[in-house]
Amino acid sequence: MEFINPIANNYIAQYSNATPAYLKGMYDVTIATHPHAHLQSNWHQGGVLSFISKLVRPTNILEIGTFTGFSALCLAEGLTEQGALHTIELREEDGNRAKSYFDNSPHANKIHMHIGDAKYIIPTLNKKWDLVFIDADKTGYIEYYDLALPMLNANGLIIVDNVLFHGDVLEETITGKSAKAIQAFNEHVSNDVNTEHTILTVRDGLTLIRKK
Repeated sequence: MEFINPIANNYIAQYSNATPAYLKGMYDVTIATHPHAHLQSNWHQGGVLSFISKLVRPTNILEIGTFTGFSALCLAEGLTEQGALHTIELREEDGNRAKSYFDNSPHANKIHMHIGDAKYIIPTLNKKWDLVFIDADKTGYIEYYDLALPMLNANGLIIVDNVLFHGDVLEETITGKSAKAIQAFNEHVSNDVNTEHTILTVRDGLTLIRKK
């Protein structure tokens, strides 16, 4: 679901070129064939992720929620020569599909696919993260944030997707499990005195978070 006006999204996409062009095929296939295609970052958002990654120049990236791999491949664009991206997907079918795209990408030797529950996998990775992207089950956001933040490098960045949740969090009465979870997460981050954070109105809302 697009929260930002689709006409604006189309205009932005027309005048932006940061999304890796070679990903258009896999992006379109996911939209055309996946029953939950709305879970994929849209084309412009992929460009935003790629652009930020190139600015950060991360050595270690953590992605929580792979889906079919589009966002991971966008994030991988900014990796240093010795860099690595670890991405976690709960659903085995989506994880395997993503891995097939990774294996045929320019970043094949830099992306590590993990299939399973992120809450158990993250503590085993034992990495200091330069860039973290959270885009998984909304009820797990607070726990993912609390797991990732202590392992974030001093100049690292956390990006969190869907923080506007289709506009549901703007309603006077918030209903629905996921919308309530996103509101709770937004309040959790807002109350964290150890971080600086801002929300971008890109697609369904992206929060950028850094340590003070």
